[in-house]
Amino acid sequence: MHEWLAESGIDTSNLGYSSAKDWVIVHLPIEMVESLLDTEYHNYKHKDGSVVARTTAWSLPRHLHAHIDTVQPTTSFFRGAAHAATFVDEAVEIPKSYHTPQNSSISAVCNVTSVTPECFQTLYKTKWYHTKASRKNSIGFTNYLGEIPIRPDTKMFLEKYRPEAVSQAYAFKQISIDNGPVQDGPLTYNQSTVEGISREANLDVQAISGISWKTPITSYSTGGQPPFVPDISTPTNTNEPYLAWVNWLLTQRSIPRIISTSYGEPEQTIPKSYAERVCRQFAQVGARGTTLFFSSGDRGLGGTDTCYTNDGKNTYQFQPAFPASCPYVTTVGATMNFEPEESAYRPSRNTTAGFRDLYSSGSGFSNYFARPWYQDKVVPKYVKSLGDTYEGLYNKTGRGYPDLAAQGLYFAYFWNGTEGTISGTSASCPLTGGIFALVNDALLAAGKPALGFMNPWLYKKGYKGLTDITKGFSRGCNVEGFPVTEGWDPVTGFGTPNFPKLVKLAGADCGY
Repeated sequence: MHEWLAESGIDTSNLGYSSAKDWVIVHLPIEMVESLLDTEYHNYKHKDGSVVARTTAWSLPRHLHAHIDTVQPTTSFFRGAAHAATFVDEAVEIPKSYHTPQNSSISAVCNVTSVTPECFQTLYKTKWYHTKASRKNSIGFTNYLGEIPIRPDTKMFLEKYRPEAVSQAYAFKQISIDNGPVQDGPLTYNQSTVEGISREANLDVQAISGISWKTPITSYSTGGQPPFVPDISTPTNTNEPYLAWVNWLLTQRSIPRIISTSYGEPEQTIPKSYAERVCRQFAQVGARGTTLFFSSGDRGLGGTDTCYTNDGKNTYQFQPAFPASCPYVTTVGATMNFEPEESAYRPSRNTTAGFRDLYSSGSGFSNYFARPWYQDKVVPKYVKSLGDTYEGLYNKTGRGYPDLAAQGLYFAYFWNGTEGTISGTSASCPLTGGIFALVNDALLAAGKPALGFMNPWLYKKGYKGLTDITKGFSRGCNVEGFPVTEGWDPVTGFGTPNFPKLVKLAGADCGY
């Protein structure tokens, strides 16, 4: 590649590199880029006034094809929103399967139509834990697609539900990458009229700060545009520029010990080479001792009437999600109810068509990534138990997800000065990140390292610190879907956190 650039008259002595020297950033005049890629760029203006330079076709010399995963920006006309927050501020409905908990401690603080930090603390047994190593510990979360965590909303949330942690509302760091937005004040009027803006970001910071006080929090807001392949469920680009974020992260000397991401998309909408490169970069983050949590998605096996391949064959097939399918991240599904918990599920109301699209905890097996070795003892067992059910609709040898789960229905949260509820695996993911930040706190206080890439540990013995979920289905793609079973299943993973057990299995003491 250096030879190709040099032959094209480009000075290769001043290139920008990722930390592993496997990604190169080249700043060039657009006419030189046009020459390199044998193309023409034009300015395209969106109806909101923003302008981007893009091309509709480009090419590379054949001898470079095996050496270059992806080039950007090229043909991606990126617009979109997170898969998170499936439905917000609707008239909540008590799930038909709900039963009042017999445990008096849980029933006293857990309301199924508005689940609060005190409920999470009680349910997952973190309530009596006090952080001891906050100076050594850290947690982060990512924002894309213009999302901004709003400090005044977070202050209102913490004042009501975690008053001792209210300082977190203005203490968390905000970092902008590739011109990602940051903001300290409330939403402006114009911002509040944009559908969905900052609901996801508010949920993330409130879920984390509500469970993991006093762990320092960092918010990453990344701009930019990734490559994209449309499908029926995603006709326009709603994908996130993970590569820009992770490459920036790997250049930093110090990074959070846990990072939660509540975004994802159908795996097939991402060029495979780009997904593989992103996943390899995530592996580097794990090697640095950081746990990456990703939400499993909110459409179960896939949306209603949309489970078809985008390879030109239009084959009916379950649709796995990415980055949930990357074997180097820890993927989080969602549960609902309290005693017992079960996989989260709810039809989402469509006023013109009645109940149609589903909110169902994301579930599946990757078509891009093979089953990792750490899953070899449990995933084949589950696949075998299915027999011929859904034969040919999923990849039996692919990486199965999620790995674990947590509450993901009717989170209490604040947005634009008003309290409401919000649901999705984008709620269960930051909650789980916050709980494991407390596990890391106990480890660091004991002079031990943080968990880092935790999947091998989780599948070897950490699963014993999770409460197995045995009720529910994955749903989606117009079928009932994979069943939740004893042990690992591709809907709730190994189950939900039991904090004292997790701490003990990790080799520390929670102090109570």
